[in-house]
Amino acid sequence: MKKSRFILLILIAVLACLLRLWHIHYPIADWHSWRQSDTAAVARNFLQFGIDPLRPRYDDLSNIQSGKDNPMGWRMVEFPLYQTMGAILGKLFPQLPLEIWLRLLTIAASIGTTIILGFMTGILPAFVFAVLPFSVFYGRTTLPDQFMVFWAILSLYLIPKHLFFAAISGAVALLAKPTAGFLLFPVVFLLYKNPIRLFVYSIISVLPLAAWRMWILNFPEGIPVSQWLLNGNGIRFKGAWFHWLFAKRIGELILGYWGLVPFALGISAFWGVGVLLYFIVFASGNVQHDYYQILIIPAVSVFVGRGLKKMRPMLAVACFLFMIAFSWYTVRTYYWINHPEIVEAGEVADRLLPSEAKVIAPYSGDTTFLYQTKRQGWPQGFDIEDKIRMGATHYVTVSPTDANGETKDLAGRYTVLIRNEKYAIIDLTRPTK
Repeated sequence: MKKSRFILLILIAVLACLLRLWHIHYPIADWHSWRQSDTAAVARNFLQFGIDPLRPRYDDLSNIQSGKDNPMGWRMVEFPLYQTMGAILGKLFPQLPLEIWLRLLTIAASIGTTIILGFMTGILPAFVFAVLPFSVFYGRTTLPDQFMVFWAILSLYLIPKHLFFAAISGAVALLAKPTAGFLLFPVVFLLYKNPIRLFVYSIISVLPLAAWRMWILNFPEGIPVSQWLLNGNGIRFKGAWFHWLFAKRIGELILGYWGLVPFALGISAFWGVGVLLYFIVFASGNVQHDYYQILIIPAVSVFVGRGLKKMRPMLAVACFLFMIAFSWYTVRTYYWINHPEIVEAGEVADRLLPSEAKVIAPYSGDTTFLYQTKRQGWPQGFDIEDKIRMGATHYVTVSPTDANGETKDLAGRYTVLIRNEKYAIIDLTRPTK
């Protein structure tokens, strides 16, 4: 790479960093906060219970995720390398909150991906990846996906000259999130002429994941039900599947309509086959959660970047600017904290409650509110007496005048520590009669 192009790539990386630092201090209560909270909770519990990547724990003790009560709070999904690194940084440098360290790790991974794309595919794809609003938002969340993307792209970059290190990077990507396999699909194109190299790469990259998947079978209560992600609602190849993935997600959310023109001009099988297979296999998961599309952003950026290069300059600039503007119109809402009361109630609960407290924090099964209390517990009410028998000590709610009467009933039978128009905290260990 020429010196001028290298300098330009560094400037793009700096821009990517600056964009992703926006609102880095915000609480984890924005878009898809439940998944971010579950991820961050693993890192936080490493600090509380000890850093043990083989036994990750999060805050949810309920049976919502796995169908089984989870009294230890095991979280057996992806191997928690991302959370382990965040916990180590949080322990070494406690001056910054753990959430910021996790976001900085995501930002670092996103910048790394930007730079590698620049070397692999050119300046324009790197620039698109750096500034796409969807890429920017998810390039600073507390999710393992961007971490996975970096290691997968690094693996593809290393394959031609450094097979062993490429395979190690692939192994890390698959451990970070097994769906990395779809992003690594171009390995087939790169190594199909040398079956031995392909076999070596496959063995080195897949064995650690296989060992992890075997290990987590010892903790069935910590393994979320996940079969529904494939085609649980039967949506695959139906009109809704095409509409949500290709029109709403790629066309509107990610590419702001106008990006479809360069996208179509730059599409290629090398990057596109894995993306298409990913959409087909995880049909329900991709439709249900837009963060599943973090995996496809490198490919989308390459298609758009190459397409822009083929267009007349004026048309390319117009398409690019409108793409960013219309995508941002939707993505800007992802940063919003729509329910600040859960953050406020969580901070009060953290000050009032003992560190060993087990909390019931009803929020329709969403763990975001529970995470704000910095305690393990249950993200849903009902069957309160059963939860007390399982160790629940306090009830924290942002529905102090709830219509179903649960708060009213508990306030009449247990000691109310605080109750106002925003939230209530009730001590379930101190009956009033």
